[in-house]
Amino acid sequence: MRLRFLLAFVLIINFVQGQSIVWTSVQPGVWKGTVGKPETYNLLTAAGSAPNVPALTRLGTASFPLPKPAIVAQLVDGKTYLRFPLDRTEQLYGFGLNFQTVHQRGRILNLHMDHFGGTDNGRTHAPTPFYVSSNGYGVFINSARYLTVYAGSAARKDSPDAPAALDRNTDKNWTASPYSDAVEIVVPAAGVEFYVFGGPAPLDVVRRYNLFAGGGCLPPRWGLGFQQRVKSLNTADQVRAEADEFDQKGFPLDMIGLEPGWQSKSYPGTFEWDKTRYPDPGNFLKTMRGRGIRTNLWINPYVAPTASIYNAIRPLTASHTVWSGVVPDFTLAEARRIFFGQLAKDGINPGVSGYKIDEVDGYDSWLWPDVATFPSGHPAEQMRQTYGLLMQRYSTDEYRTKNTRTYGLVRASNTGGTAFPYVLYNDYYKHEDFITALITSSYCGVLWTPEVRASPTSEEWLRRFQTVVFSPLAMINAWASGTKPWSFADVSKQVQDMALLRMQMMPYWYSEFANYHFDGTPPFRAMSLEEGFLADVRTTVVNSNLNDNPYALAIRQEVKDQYMAGGNLLVAPLFAGQTSRLVTLPKGNWYDFYTGELVGNGQQITAAPGLDRIPVYVKDGGIVPMMPARLRAPKAGETVPIEVRYYGSKPGRYRLYDDDGETFDYERGQYSFREIRVTKTATGLSGTISAPEPGKPNTVGAVTFVQMTK
Repeated sequence: MRLRFLLAFVLIINFVQGQSIVWTSVQPGVWKGTVGKPETYNLLTAAGSAPNVPALTRLGTASFPLPKPAIVAQLVDGKTYLRFPLDRTEQLYGFGLNFQTVHQRGRILNLHMDHFGGTDNGRTHAPTPFYVSSNGYGVFINSARYLTVYAGSAARKDSPDAPAALDRNTDKNWTASPYSDAVEIVVPAAGVEFYVFGGPAPLDVVRRYNLFAGGGCLPPRWGLGFQQRVKSLNTADQVRAEADEFDQKGFPLDMIGLEPGWQSKSYPGTFEWDKTRYPDPGNFLKTMRGRGIRTNLWINPYVAPTASIYNAIRPLTASHTVWSGVVPDFTLAEARRIFFGQLAKDGINPGVSGYKIDEVDGYDSWLWPDVATFPSGHPAEQMRQTYGLLMQRYSTDEYRTKNTRTYGLVRASNTGGTAFPYVLYNDYYKHEDFITALITSSYCGVLWTPEVRASPTSEEWLRRFQTVVFSPLAMINAWASGTKPWSFADVSKQVQDMALLRMQMMPYWYSEFANYHFDGTPPFRAMSLEEGFLADVRTTVVNSNLNDNPYALAIRQEVKDQYMAGGNLLVAPLFAGQTSRLVTLPKGNWYDFYTGELVGNGQQITAAPGLDRIPVYVKDGGIVPMMPARLRAPKAGETVPIEVRYYGSKPGRYRLYDDDGETFDYERGQYSFREIRVTKTATGLSGTISAPEPGKPNTVGAVTFVQMTK
């Protein structure tokens, strides 16, 4: 009897084993916790991430934001259980790219790389294991495994702040989702490293997280212009004719994207030009580049048996195929040399400016199964969580060797992908959810585009187009529809005006992306990251995504249809069928972007701008540098005049970024921030811009100042 008791006791000890956490301060305001034996292959190693130490140092120190004894780790049946404390009033953001929810407290998520299937359950294109608290701290789990997260959704019986047991028969406050005072995470490995990020404000947390991954990407100037993806089986002559139409009709065009038909075979691919549709690829690329139009090629990484690289790369691929194509193991240097060498040979070296990396996300039936093996020995699960990172990392390296920047599209990313010049997209197409994804992308260090493809009405077409103008990538993806910006004649002029506005605002967009790179500030971000948001608003915005929780009524205001574009602009899209909408303004005076008129301060307003405009508001003292409307982005080193638009009455300051616009020389110090200062006086406006730095790029021509608020 005693022996059986001892054996049972030993089994319990082996099943649930408390683990000590080893803490290390790794950067200012960043602490690493280590539990057990962490796996050597993780998100940061896959991405090759290196912290931007000077920028993190500039952010300054922060106090450890949580009580360390309340952070608990256990080894349970070969898995690591982590628990982090929660206050009653704090809200949680992040846990990857979400499409329908901004608030994540009370949710259960399985962070699993996948195509978004219509529900925020953790299976998404960027399942980043990072969350931000409204209390001003963040937590990142550096694991390339599928993680299960209980984001304040599981109540422990020994909790020091357990929910009360209520009687459903008599108590109207009864809820099926009782209050929980912890975030609990299951890592399917016998050890893990995780990181805690200090604030003090949530935006400071996000900045530290982005800078820890190297800082945000800095696209070339042309990447922030207008992009059109043509029909899949277009020929070289048809592509040239489409580019001619853009010029003839006066629509901007900086990049044309070629879909699967550019390859001799696709699904799986050869990564070689189809000589029927493109008989002279080198001349085609040269001609397009001579017109100032870049070319982007669609690929997925699965190699066809007829590809010239097939025999060489086959031994370096997974046990299972995708669409009968072999899956390269990009953790192996030789596999990278063969695959990306082919991209360089037939694409990058002749003049291709970027890639659209498709189908590296899911569904389960599309990708390799979890029973697949890879020659490196990395599990299929880890490869799925990181394959998009590997594609971004090593394709970017090819451009880096040529000292020319790229800007492309990808279907899968994760923590560590912040520095890569890629924007996420998918096949889902609900406009409202695309805007929520743009908002939630700011919590996880990725970029998202609410691309336009097709629309049943001209109203929806224009509304969609307006939102891509105020996004990281202004693009029509017409691979299937063949739509053009002018496809709806009754709104063609409005679409053209919006496209030209995108080009006018390039100095602003470029400077905001520079802030992303050098300071870690997301160029498009959630309202909860804006100082003063919801501070005095009393009208609750309806939240239909979470169950009622009587313990957290004060934090249920979920705003998922408006966002900040750069540091000075608030964008509040309208959707098809809407003629007006509510806009929640942060504290401080806000002004209409188009007219300069005061619209409100810390309140909800009704916006009814008509069909021609998307509601955009500028904070008091806000500065928006602009350039003349044009059909192409400025060339490397080209000088352009700058119009400084100023709003409100507070003194304004802005850092206007400048470099050559195309190379990586900015990483070697060849860049400058020129400070713009504007003050409203009794007689008008006083504006100055600092002198250009000697020996640094200077593309700023004549500077004029415009007082938008009279």
